[in-house]
Amino acid sequence: MPRTVLASGAALAAAAVALVAVVGVVGWRAPSGSAPGPDHSARAESAATPTRTATSSAPSPRSVVGVGDSVTAGTNCDCAPFVARFAELLGARDGRPATATNLGVPGLTTDSLATQLTQAGPARSVAAADLVVVTIGANDLGPLQDRWEQGGCGPACLAPAVAAMARGLATDLARVKALGGPGQRVEVTTYWNVFEDGDVADRQRGAGFADWSDSVTVAANRAICATTRSFGDTCVDLYAPFLSADGNRNPTPLLSSDGDHPDAAGHALIARALLAATPR
Repeated sequence: MPRTVLASGAALAAAAVALVAVVGVVGWRAPSGSAPGPDHSARAESAATPTRTATSSAPSPRSVVGVGDSVTAGTNCDCAPFVARFAELLGARDGRPATATNLGVPGLTTDSLATQLTQAGPARSVAAADLVVVTIGANDLGPLQDRWEQGGCGPACLAPAVAAMARGLATDLARVKALGGPGQRVEVTTYWNVFEDGDVADRQRGAGFADWSDSVTVAANRAICATTRSFGDTCVDLYAPFLSADGNRNPTPLLSSDGDHPDAAGHALIARALLAATPR
């Protein structure tokens, strides 16, 4: 861009006088009691330093981690398991995003879950979680079915197995507690049945199985809740949502074709039960 050349010394002198006048105005302070003049220095500082505007940051996502057996894993469903559904419902309800990590493994027992929680990857996920959902214990009781089919399994057969399962769950919850921070929430679900249920069980297992498996499930659920509460955690009942409070509803519409695992409707029901148990 071309520069402008001053025409004469007179013009330079006039410019110098004007500059002195400006400097005098900038350095002038109003006498005490007089009306304040414009603060050009403050204006200059304001121009040099951009004004900071308040920014609102979005809330950080809440982390939901599910650990447990094939129910957690979503076996035989071909659908989004309840862990992901629960996180989605939680985020929508509370207006805060929620992420889901599903560490469920088919066939897991309380003992093998304890081993999983010592592995680096799962341990990191559980340690970072805001909320951990645990579904475990049914596979610990699997051998009881063989004993029932071979001649029966009454209270004397059932009680030691349920007690051992409860001890295993206590080990699992202790490890979750050791990994998580003081603000972490832990929710442990019960079962509608620790074996097959509905039409499939009636067809494949025969007379007497439904009543026997229900008695095993009720005993297991009591032990699960008692152990959970001993750690100060929340026990989430799935028996009544699937079967009604008296246990007489046929759960077939909520189960996959194997009669053992939830279908899409069953997983949606579990997610809603978890949401209802979780405070805002």
